[in-house]
Amino acid sequence: MRVVVAPDKFAGTLTAVEAAEAIIDGWTRRAPDDELVAVPMSDGGPGFVDVLHAALGGELLAVTVSGPYEEPVPALVLRVGETAYVESAQAAGLHLVPAQERRPEQATSAGVGELLREAVESGATRVVVGLGGSGTNDGGAGVLAALGALPTGGVLDAGPAGLHGLADVELGPARELLAGVELVAASDVENQLTGLLGATKNFGPQKGVAEERLVVLDGWLEELVAATGHEGRLTAAQKGAGAAGGIGFALLLLGATREPGVALVADAVGLAERLRGADLVLTGEGAFDFSSRSGKVPYGVAQLAAEALVPCVALAGEVLVGSREMRTLGVESAYSLVDLVGRDAAFADPAGSLARLAERTARTWGRRP
Repeated sequence: MRVVVAPDKFAGTLTAVEAAEAIIDGWTRRAPDDELVAVPMSDGGPGFVDVLHAALGGELLAVTVSGPYEEPVPALVLRVGETAYVESAQAAGLHLVPAQERRPEQATSAGVGELLREAVESGATRVVVGLGGSGTNDGGAGVLAALGALPTGGVLDAGPAGLHGLADVELGPARELLAGVELVAASDVENQLTGLLGATKNFGPQKGVAEERLVVLDGWLEELVAATGHEGRLTAAQKGAGAAGGIGFALLLLGATREPGVALVADAVGLAERLRGADLVLTGEGAFDFSSRSGKVPYGVAQLAAEALVPCVALAGEVLVGSREMRTLGVESAYSLVDLVGRDAAFADPAGSLARLAERTARTWGRRP
């Protein structure tokens, strides 16, 4: 039996590579003769560079950039030929700052711009920026500042609070830096920048924005949009402009094209080709719920599996959908770590727990003697 193992990260516990290893370990305990093919996945968020490096090889360039509060953080640029891959979460990720220390009104995306600059200065002619998992909500203003954009009446690299009073943004220096470079925004969400469907309203609370401050931060992002003129207003309404707290907006404003993160990674790692001739595909993530349809890995993997006529099964930390919703997502069955071992054990030993779940899944989905 040939089984393709294509999970996302299990946020806060396992990388996608570690999750794939745990699933393979557990499955082979039950079915040691099966062929297991590891294809770790990402939607553009944390683990994006790790997954691509595991699949594509290439050269990793170690750099130090600014974190959300301008503290130095380590990051990586992956060079594969003329293409560079960078991960916004390495510089602006929510995971970089403990919950009690988050100050979302001051958090800046400047480090992502520094990463992008490093990629360009490495000689890349195409730069792909993975978006997702950010702890910032500044509309990508910090990115623009790090690339040389010049503000009038406000500050671009001081978080959303710095945007109050912003009158104009001169984008010329940033565009000059990126001249001749193809820029791609690998986005895991389709939200626009502002309003009810925007970055602040939908993702601000998970970054620490208090309910009563959501309208204030959204207003500051509107000031950024107004300062970038007619082009900015058109860009703010595009799909993906609200990705990563609005970093998508900054990249689109600088000429980026947007590609769904899962599709981009799937293409890069050759997932469709690897599914040919497979008997089963196993995917997974930390929480499998109906939001998985919005550009998340299990949904993307399930769609490709359906095209290849291969059944898809999900293993997750928690399963928060019923069988009807599951099948709407293209998944035949889904199994939960929490249901098997309990929440405490799942967090205490995530790899071991996932291996146990995979072993149990093999009893149901593996080939019977």
